[in-house]
Amino acid sequence: MLINNTSDLVQNIKDRKYHSVVITTHHKPDGDAMGSTLGLCAFLREFIDEVVVCTPTDYAENLFWLPGNAGVIDFEVNPTLVAEKVASADLVFCLDFNRLSRINQLGELVRESKASKVMIDHHLEPDSFSEFTYWNHEASSTCELVYLWIKEAFGQGFISKDIATCLYTGLMTDTGNFQHNNTKPFTLRLAADLMEFGADHLEIHANIYDVFTLDRTKLWGYCLYKKLEIIPECRTALIYLDRDELRQFHVQTGDTEGLVNFGLGLKDIVLSVLIIDRTERVKMSFRSKGTFPANEFAGKYFEGGGHRNAAGGQSTETLEETVAKFKASIQLYKKELQAI
Repeated sequence: MLINNTSDLVQNIKDRKYHSVVITTHHKPDGDAMGSTLGLCAFLREFIDEVVVCTPTDYAENLFWLPGNAGVIDFEVNPTLVAEKVASADLVFCLDFNRLSRINQLGELVRESKASKVMIDHHLEPDSFSEFTYWNHEASSTCELVYLWIKEAFGQGFISKDIATCLYTGLMTDTGNFQHNNTKPFTLRLAADLMEFGADHLEIHANIYDVFTLDRTKLWGYCLYKKLEIIPECRTALIYLDRDELRQFHVQTGDTEGLVNFGLGLKDIVLSVLIIDRTERVKMSFRSKGTFPANEFAGKYFEGGGHRNAAGGQSTETLEETVAKFKASIQLYKKELQAI
């Protein structure tokens, strides 16, 4: 279901009433987050004097090649500059998240800013912090929504090669290279449109998937050989990593991205879970097949949420306690998992 109350926003942009814009996205941005923010940034510069992307944290190196990336400001690296940008902005665009808690300390700065807030997102149960909203939980990605918003409100003539490249990146990564169940016929038609606007799908795929370090490759091999655990009665695959293992493989931001998906490639597995001790908190990723509501499970037991088949969670308990809690909790869903 689409919620769109941006008509006044669109007219104000066309009338060039805004002069300073900040675009931000969620903690540890992924391909959809950076693709949508950088794509929107390139578009808005046609109408607005100053547009800057500010991330709450760092992100994976395989996204550094995206057009416009050199101008991104990391809040953790330069909090004073980001605070100044947010405080002086006319607009703050919030992309690929729907709760200000997803951007950590930056969320309070955005909340306190006198700027109008704009949310473009596809996650369930959005908070009502934005004056302007373009939201649809049925969309494959935020990049899809950014493309549709530009196309419908301003026209396809504004889609440059750089914008198409950014948006195709997010579309591709959030659909798991067009393999997840959020890939619909419309998704592929949209991908074709972006290719016609100049997105080179082979180059984008190579830049995202063919640039991994030897440490990251060894980590994945170790996880699949040593750490993969099967809970057969619950049709569940589980991998969990402690701090020593992260240090052993010199894990950097993005190195575990996509690792949780491997469990779903096993016969008879319908739920795959990755649990990582990130020191401050234990972070969790959930991926499921069919009707199992990974988001509801994550929300009920691990302060999480997301999509039905792709969700995240967290815990303030130790890694061992979190793993034990997960194993006990998933047993309550044994019949449901076996029925899928």
